[in-house]
Amino acid sequence: MKKFFFITLFFVSLFGNEKLSAQETIYRLVSYNVENLFDYKNDSLTNDDEFTPQGSRAWNYEKYQKKLGRISKVIAAINDGQPPFAIGLCEIENARVLTDLTKYSPLKAMNYQFVHFDSPDRRGIDTGLLYQRTLFRPFHNEAIAVRFNNYSDLTTRDILYVAGIFCGTDTLHLFVCHFPSRLGGELESESKRCDAAATLKAKTDSISNCSPNAKIIIMGDFNDYPDNKSMSEILQAKLPKEDEIKPNLLYNLTKRLEENPNIGTHKHQAEWGILNQIIVSGALLIDEKGITTTPFSANIFSPDFLLENDEKYLYKKPFRTYVGFKYNNGFSDHLPIYLDLNYTRK
Repeated sequence: MKKFFFITLFFVSLFGNEKLSAQETIYRLVSYNVENLFDYKNDSLTNDDEFTPQGSRAWNYEKYQKKLGRISKVIAAINDGQPPFAIGLCEIENARVLTDLTKYSPLKAMNYQFVHFDSPDRRGIDTGLLYQRTLFRPFHNEAIAVRFNNYSDLTTRDILYVAGIFCGTDTLHLFVCHFPSRLGGELESESKRCDAAATLKAKTDSISNCSPNAKIIIMGDFNDYPDNKSMSEILQAKLPKEDEIKPNLLYNLTKRLEENPNIGTHKHQAEWGILNQIIVSGALLIDEKGITTTPFSANIFSPDFLLENDEKYLYKKPFRTYVGFKYNNGFSDHLPIYLDLNYTRK
């Protein structure tokens, strides 16, 4: 009864006076760029030297353990102690850090399993997915390689694709993305993110062509804002508008958050922006049974412990692990986002 009471109160506070039936439950999905979660050992196959005890950041066992504890704290807090059913992570080095996070950190009690592939990124940065196997059972995992039209020798992070059965009934298609950075300038690097978006769009289109009512969730750090070309033109992720939603089109649920200039997932100088986003197929917005969501169910998690004073640009900023090469003992330079999903028994 206590669990049901908590869920009911949470839903009412989020969506007004709507009531949950006895057959409905809310599950939370999280997307988080954890800012360079490297282990402290040198990998001869990648350019990870700066994150070693002898490297420029003097990254060692103690700092690594603190970082795992920081991430565990965020995941435990983001749903009031209840484990999110899935967590998409960006900027992780390898499977070892996910093993340490899920088996040898305070997160162990939540019994997460994970999906991960080593990507060809030169620094060894990957994406990964943590999931609760009691709720989500993967049946297909895939690392989707991104190829650049204008940079034939350049490599980047793969797009992680995981398809699975949610609550024993619905098929859910999850994508975890970390698009190429803005290093060298926004316009100079734009084509790389457009190529990544085109790769992602080709895959989601192939899924929708086979199953027009496929339930798709795309999450991650896109290094672009919702109105940038990669997101609005190539991926064609729109702002959901009532009575205009189609099951096989993509809708950006974080775009509406841009209406408030004082919030964001990342802060560049004095300006907040939404680099981390959650996008869904319309089927999740218009279906009445199984797993569904609403246009207002994606939000930024920004408790006080994830922020620190911004002495230069005023107010607050993310409490990050490093500021330049100075160890700051924080969490990440990005704030996590989450999506609440409603499950109604069919």
